[in-house]
Amino acid sequence: MRLLKIIILTILLIPAASNGDHTDSRLDDLFLVLLQTEDLPLLRSTEGEIWAIWFEHPNADVERLMQLGVQRMNYQSYTEALAIFNNIVESFPDFAEAWNRRATLHYIVGNYEASIADIEKVLALEPRHFGALSGLGMVYLQQEELSKAKQAFEDLIDVHPNSPNAKQNLEIVNESLRFNII
Repeated sequence: MRLLKIIILTILLIPAASNGDHTDSRLDDLFLVLLQTEDLPLLRSTEGEIWAIWFEHPNADVERLMQLGVQRMNYQSYTEALAIFNNIVESFPDFAEAWNRRATLHYIVGNYEASIADIEKVLALEPRHFGALSGLGMVYLQQEELSKAKQAFEDLIDVHPNSPNAKQNLEIVNESLRFNII
């Protein structure tokens, strides 16, 4: 815990970078692949490259702190993970992936309104963030807001039309709307 405090204090003393992970020029070509291919291995590989770029930050300490936050979240140390993500988004408000990870954490602990607020910030920074769009659809499903979930999954399909998960989730929502299930 002491190491965590030292890392967070170090990060807070570093000025915020103006360019974030979402501005990387490599993303346009990768999103073009998502729009054009139905090849599942290529889709998964391209998604992985996009995630890797989104996770990148000009400051290596911020990347390490993000990894630590994800690790804490995966080990269900939610309070520590939240403290880490809070510090990153406060210090680097243009780092879309930090907002996305915090949105995920809020979703996991059932804080859906906070998750939506963070997802909206992610999408303001990177409108093509398929993870955030998917997460938004899932939050709305949990809240039984089927029309909003449908819109989120449709927006996801606009960005990533060959995503099997997006198509499957949209089918579930459409079926639920048809039969007023959920």
